[in-house]
Amino acid sequence: MLIAQSGGPTMVINQSLVGAIIEAKQHKSIKHIYGSLHGIQGILDENFINLRKETNTTLEAVAQTPSSALGTVRKKPTADDCISIFNVLHKHDIRFFFYIGGNDSAETVHIINEEAKKAKYDLRCFHIPKTIDNDLCENDHTPGFGSAAKFVASAFMGDDLDNRALGGVKINIIMGRHAGFLTAAAALARTRPDDGPHLIYLPEKPFSMVKFAKDVKTVYAKLGRCVVAIS
Repeated sequence: MLIAQSGGPTMVINQSLVGAIIEAKQHKSIKHIYGSLHGIQGILDENFINLRKETNTTLEAVAQTPSSALGTVRKKPTADDCISIFNVLHKHDIRFFFYIGGNDSAETVHIINEEAKKAKYDLRCFHIPKTIDNDLCENDHTPGFGSAAKFVASAFMGDDLDNRALGGVKINIIMGRHAGFLTAAAALARTRPDDGPHLIYLPEKPFSMVKFAKDVKTVYAKLGRCVVAIS
């Protein structure tokens, strides 16, 4: 078995890593459990570590640690890269491949799986979602989203207090590629009727600069301040 991490580190990316390792250790058919350092770059470089020797105590400590324990990478592989990756997996007799990541990681796993099918090589590929954007299909939610949503809400609580003291208009831009889940999570910061964010704009809905200016003026006239969340 080979497991690797990819994309932006999230608060829970190690939970998924450790869960997969602990489960794999219970299966005698999986003789070796390797971790690739820095995602697919580690596979291309054959930079592996032995994860089977790690104790459950160590693994459970890693699970509680933020960031990517194996190191991560932002690399979208070419078709040639995927063929090279498949050849490395074949060389090390890897039969189970787990890749923790977001959209690009899911595509990488799919391509490698297709290469295995072409070669009639018995390889089982698994994509473990972690993207904070929460924009992967066929998931109830992705594990990285919850912690990121909590961060957004917490940040807005602090910003709202600053805005309440200073007045004025504060606009916070929240990431999420083309998905508004994280921006929508800013609403969790509201505990009182006049708490911000007072206005929330998501990429799924058409944006009008004219209406935006009007909305801000309306809130400002009423409260003397305005906090905006925009994707």
